[in-house]
Amino acid sequence: MCCLTAVADVFSLGADISWCTEMEQKGQKLFNYLGEEREATALMKEMGLDAVRLRVWVDPKEHGGWCGKDDVLTKALRAKELGMDVMVDFHYSDWWADPGKQNIPAAWAGHKYKQMLTDVAQHTTEVLQLLKDNGVEPRWVQVGNETSNGMLWPLGHISNGQWKDEGGKWTKEARQYAGFVKAGYDAVKAVCPKALVIVHLDNGYDDVLYNNNLDALKENGAQWDIIGMSLYPFWTFKAGYEGTVERLMGECIRNMNMLTKKYGTDVMIVETGYKVAPSTPEVMEEGRRQLAELIRLCREKTAGHCKGVFYWEPTCRPSMYELGAFGEDGKPTAIMRAFTMANLQSVYDRPLVTLHTSVG
Repeated sequence: MCCLTAVADVFSLGADISWCTEMEQKGQKLFNYLGEEREATALMKEMGLDAVRLRVWVDPKEHGGWCGKDDVLTKALRAKELGMDVMVDFHYSDWWADPGKQNIPAAWAGHKYKQMLTDVAQHTTEVLQLLKDNGVEPRWVQVGNETSNGMLWPLGHISNGQWKDEGGKWTKEARQYAGFVKAGYDAVKAVCPKALVIVHLDNGYDDVLYNNNLDALKENGAQWDIIGMSLYPFWTFKAGYEGTVERLMGECIRNMNMLTKKYGTDVMIVETGYKVAPSTPEVMEEGRRQLAELIRLCREKTAGHCKGVFYWEPTCRPSMYELGAFGEDGKPTAIMRAFTMANLQSVYDRPLVTLHTSVG
């Protein structure tokens, strides 16, 4: 007998559009290149993206409820209707979590470590079960957002890079950080066994950061399926990086290849973004060039181990965030053409199936 087997592994092109429902309520409209009005999720698909990333906060009632579990469901259902994949990004906080802050949710304040393990598991289960009950099964789930210095501070806070004590043993905080990741991972697999769990750190070029963080997780019982990276050339240069953007991207790719070999798991760029300057078209063209090059390198120089590139909040206006990819008029800038062209390349250049013949 014979069968058709796909040979090309999927490389996802996606965007975090978690702001979209809040923007809609504020009357901010979006348009395609032709000036035709579109809903954010549908516009992303029209422009060549096949996935969305949605952050979730534990109880953002003081922030309008945006990115709470019900808001996440609303956005996830839109993606499902369009046949797009969904990445859920758990912050384990009531508001933003990143390398500079990992604030414990108000409802968990005062909880000891063991209780907070239960908190993590219950929150993860509650959100994913809500999605699953409504027909949405995420393809990926992030257990924490940019947890470069740990999560749920102070219990899982790695301060000043102190992963080990003077005796060379993992600090209590490092062990507890690993425990939180394990609790999240186990909860994800219990509800959505096929979902791929992502551990997400910033500065994708920083091999020391990734080795220290992931060693702490692995040696203290935590698991993951994919290593998620942020890579923002703009912010990296602002922080004093010396070198070219090509060098920076090359260091990121080398880090990816090292990590996949060392830990045996795939990688993704789950956040990137480029400068928007509406009065200076060449700035957006340079952003398009850089994004296109990052996508190309991730697809061609990682032996298939990089599984995709996601842009962070492309639809927001420059007055909201300077690394979006749309103008104040709600229309996409040249930056977004990197996704459109990458999508066309994948359609025309990638082999779709191969024929295997066997007798039996």
